[in-house]
Amino acid sequence: MRPRSSGRGGRLSRSAEFERVYRHGRSTANRHLVLYAFPNSDAEGCRLGLSVSRKVGGAVERNRVKRLLREAFANTESGLREGHDFVVVARPPAGDLAEREGLAGVESSLRELIEKAGFWAQPAAGDESADTPEEA
Repeated sequence: MRPRSSGRGGRLSRSAEFERVYRHGRSTANRHLVLYAFPNSDAEGCRLGLSVSRKVGGAVERNRVKRLLREAFANTESGLREGHDFVVVARPPAGDLAEREGLAGVESSLRELIEKAGFWAQPAAGDESADTPEEA
């Protein structure tokens, strides 16, 4: 397991930051998630914001989905292009996915969106690890 980064530097926290990503960013969606992305030249790395509504489930289910999304994003963050803000919106089927497949399912769905949106960093010559999923 990977150690978590300290503090909230990698998170979107203000509603104005979310609004900017929603209004000016690009969106990509699948059955479980919607990914919004917007370039942010001020950020050193990538920042993440999460939106999980009550349609996903009760507080316990929503918190589980958020925890899994944060972990899935941390597992994929090293392969992303830097300097972007991302907002992930969980659709109602995301709760079922989290319950059925856990972290593997959530991470797979998130990776699918990142690939579809084209946010993988270009791997260095001879480096195959950037585009292959990490083993847990």
